Amino acid sequence: MARVSVVAGERRGGQQRIPRPPAHRVGGPPPWATLTPAQRRFTLAEVRARLADHPPAVDAVARVEGSRAAAVLVPLYEEQDETFVVLIRRPDTMPSHQGEMAFPGGTFDAAVDADLRATALREAFEEVGLAPESVEVAAQLDGIGTVASRFTITPFVGLLASRPELYPDPREVVRVVEVPLSELLDPEVYREERWDTWKEDLDVHFYELEGETVWGATARILTNFLTHLALGR
Repeated sequence: MARVSVVAGERRGGQQRIPRPPAHRVGGPPPWATLTPAQRRFTLAEVRARLADHPPAVDAVARVEGSRAAAVLVPLYEEQDETFVVLIRRPDTMPSHQGEMAFPGGTFDAAVDADLRATALREAFEEVGLAPESVEVAAQLDGIGTVASRFTITPFVGLLASRPELYPDPREVVRVVEVPLSELLDPEVYREERWDTWKEDLDVHFYELEGETVWGATARILTNFLTHLALGR
């Protein structure tokens, strides 16, 4: 089971299948493009302070009929005065989001979950062995709806006291990637495309990491989170 930390300057981009439509165009720069390298580094205390000012989360809206409620956890920890985020890559055998980079998470189960927050914590424990009691849920982020996989996804930010000892379930996780937020905020890592798919001129976000590409719902959640963190909006 691979567990890696991203290092700036290594080969970027993965082999993820990206279903680009024929009508796709280059998008704009990241909202945080003018930040200096120093301004792109955040301690966990700074992240907590920024999240305290986060406006009330907007609930996810179903994009297609029959969408199911789901939740994900955005796990953050600090190492050497810098905040890292934990991402996972899903196996190609998964029923949805095959081979994609993602946050730990899954479908709401009314039989065991009191709410979507409980879903996010349960799934993080099942997928990577992250104990719920070790997670400080600091914020709920704006929800998003997906079309192809038919989910309404509610993200929660979880703060960890230190780098966690993770135990990935190989049935659901083939790689764990731990990325400093400053790396995700590097304008050379981020790119945007404009697609005409289920709506015209849809903004689609990408993060080109060492050996992996983050895109789709996970990249949209990341972009919303990083925009608030870096710019307060």
